[in-house]
Amino acid sequence: MVLVALSLAFGAGQGASAFSRSDVENQFRAWLATDLWPEARKDGISRATFERAFSDVRIDWSLPDLVPPGTKPAVPKEQSQAEFRSPGAYFAGPTIARLVSSGAARAAQYSGLLRRIESRTGVPGPILLAIWGRETGFGTVKIPFDAFSVLGTKAFMSLRKEMFRTELLAALDIVQRGLIDAGAMKSSSAGALGQPQFMPSVYLKDAVDFDGDGKRDIWNSVPDTLASIASYLADHGWERGRRWGYEITLPASVACNVEGPDQGRTFAEWEKLGIRRADGTPFPAAERDRQGFLLTPAGTFGPAFLVTPNFYAIKSYNVSDLYSLFIGRVADGIERGGDKEFSTPWKDPGALYRSQIAGLQKALQAQGYDVGGTDGLPGFKTRRSIGEWQAKHGTRPTCFPEASLVSRLH
Repeated sequence: MVLVALSLAFGAGQGASAFSRSDVENQFRAWLATDLWPEARKDGISRATFERAFSDVRIDWSLPDLVPPGTKPAVPKEQSQAEFRSPGAYFAGPTIARLVSSGAARAAQYSGLLRRIESRTGVPGPILLAIWGRETGFGTVKIPFDAFSVLGTKAFMSLRKEMFRTELLAALDIVQRGLIDAGAMKSSSAGALGQPQFMPSVYLKDAVDFDGDGKRDIWNSVPDTLASIASYLADHGWERGRRWGYEITLPASVACNVEGPDQGRTFAEWEKLGIRRADGTPFPAAERDRQGFLLTPAGTFGPAFLVTPNFYAIKSYNVSDLYSLFIGRVADGIERGGDKEFSTPWKDPGALYRSQIAGLQKALQAQGYDVGGTDGLPGFKTRRSIGEWQAKHGTRPTCFPEASLVSRLH
């Protein structure tokens, strides 16, 4: 995560002269003593645990999105320079090839471990390796931050103080239970822990001790790391024996606006509509009476997929269709021993500023469409709303934001 200067977190007129760092540090120590400690004690945290966690903690001024006492959050600037292009850019060939190659080597190295984890959870090894590789480079990426400094700073003065306060209390609970030492709890700049990048509350729920040493060590233990990822996916709906999804050919008779996890049909029903696998092979017989969901991440400007509930289990890890699709492709490459491009290429519908897409979302929302939010990122609700609007106004649905659509809606 790219760190930004603290001054960027202030609105106009809220420069460094608006507060004293030493005064804020003193307020932080007082907040720990008079605000956080009483709640932690009520939650069963001992004084020894609390002191161990915070003995050397100071405010980390390098973190983004800080709002010191007496200042105001920045007024968001129009995203005039933030462009959104074809999702194809997300699937950079060299990046995927590197993860597939490294993942395949680790699949051989940890084959026995991965079989045991799949036997227990139903989650196949290639999926675990793809997530591990994506999150922390198979454990090679340094995780340099002290979790209590990050979570403490953000719980005291960030844009999402309440969320980070909850996570900070969860981190104290981890230490109180003896699951990991306070000094060993390293995180990202967002407070995500260890090689799987779990927030503390997720760690408490899904991290497991798979190597039998009595610790849920997702920082140093490969067995604990991989089994914890599997535990998370199983807890979020992974269905044993199913793939994440299949690339398909989408016939012109099937509109792109029928995508989404709330518009499922059985694979047999999709086949009756003319949908086939892109590689020409049949769907597995075991899938015929099970639900699949249409996914068109670039509308008609890119490949289409029928995905299973397992796709959405992956998506719960990082709420992005593209993240889940990336993990699926890397996992497929690890399984087959080499990456393979999607059969349908990504086309370029042209770049739009995120502010333009946000304006489009607001315009559709004003007309009663459920776009899923106005953040300037076209998720499935925005894509299918675009398709529905286009069909209603006599245009062939493309289900993706284009400059011509922006001008028509305005």
